[in-house]
Parts: sequence; structure tokens; C-alpha cells
Amino acid sequence: MDASIMDGRDLATGAVSAVRCISNPVKLARLVMDKTPHCFLTDRGAAKFAADMGVPEIPGEQLVTERSRKHLEKERREKGAPNATCPQNLGTVGAVALDCRGNMAYATSTGGIVNKMCGRVGDSPCVGSGGYADNSIGAVSTTGHGESILKVNLARLALFHLEQGKTVEEAAEVALGYMKSKLKALGGLILVSRAGDWAAKWTSTSMPWAAVKGGKVHAGIDPGDSTITDLS
Repeated sequence: MDASIMDGRDLATGAVSAVRCISNPVKLARLVMDKTPHCFLTDRGAAKFAADMGVPEIPGEQLVTERSRKHLEKERREKGAPNATCPQNLGTVGAVALDCRGNMAYATSTGGIVNKMCGRVGDSPCVGSGGYADNSIGAVSTTGHGESILKVNLARLALFHLEQGKTVEEAAEVALGYMKSKLKALGGLILVSRAGDWAAKWTSTSMPWAAVKGGKVHAGIDPGDSTITDLS
């Protein structure tokens, strides 16, 4: 599993990749940010650090569902290369936040794509691709075809357009549109500006998302289909 986190106040960052048997890799990424002079730990180094920090391990079989086993078996039978226009990244979870003091942050965590090569790392732990946060601009978290997101530096690209004066919706659409036109790849992102404007955009078939602002919960999955309820 891979994860990253970033504090927009000072660009402090923590990330881990290729970790196993940890229920919340993003918590380990936070520890990297807070407890080490480094930004990114991987594989055995990340595992040793987790043990040193007292992060509990859980049995690997608890992290594997029957649905996931069948999905893997299907992929192995078909033996096809991952298709950028049909993202298999079904396990990415991302969040962005703006607090009452104007501080921003993002976090992104994933199990990667099905049937990936041993050692493969996607966009989620890579700052600038899987996410980015800067108090002077905004915060963003991404999902989709990892290799394509890495190539276009999707998170920072969206913030660049926001920095250039585009609205959050325009910035998200332009960044995702560039990845789609340049690489024929699909994805999605959540974005919040320093002013508190936010957007959830995607070019894939659907993307579950939710946002909380002013005591209201906004949520949706499919394009044009959203609900608004009271937070309480």
C-alpha cells in the first residue's frame, strides 16, 4: 500500500510506499512527516519505521476480500496490460481540508492497481501527482491511472491553473482534460481553494465523493447526481 500527506503551512510532507499489513498507511505517512527528517520511506525501511513507532500490524488475510481475489484471478486470466482508459484503481481514498485559520492539507492512500508488478508504485505517495497542499493556493488529491497521473503531475497541474486565476472547477477540468487528451487517460480529483471554494471532478465513469461546508454535506457518485444534507 502507498500513502502521502502534506501540510500547506510549510509544505511539510510524509509518504510511504510498498507497505504491508498496516490498516492505515496514511497514519504512517503522517509519522514520517512529523517524526523524521525525511519525506518518503519505502518497503523494508518503512516497515522498520512503523515497528519502531509502535504501529500495529494486522494479518494480511484480513486485508484481502473474496471480491478482490476474484478480481485478481480475472485479471490474470485475461493477462492484459492495465488500460489507462479503464482505471482499475478501485482502492484510492483521498481528502483535502481547509480549517478556520486558513491552513490546508491533503492526504491520499491506495492499494494500487490489480495484478501490478512487484515493486510498482503509482501516483498516490508522490507529492505533486497524488496530491499537493499550499496555503497560498489550495489543496488537491487525485485518483485514476497512476502512471498517467505521474506523467502530467496532475495535482500540481491543477493548482497551477488555480494559481493562474481559474476557478476550482475550471482548474480541475483543464488539468483532467490535458491528461485525457495527451495520454488518453482517465482520472478524478478533489480540490479546495484557499478561499474555501471546492470541486470534485472526474473523467472516468463515476467517482464517489463528499464535501462538508457550512454545516452541509454534499455527496455524489455519478455525473449530475448529488445530494445535500445537514451535517447534524
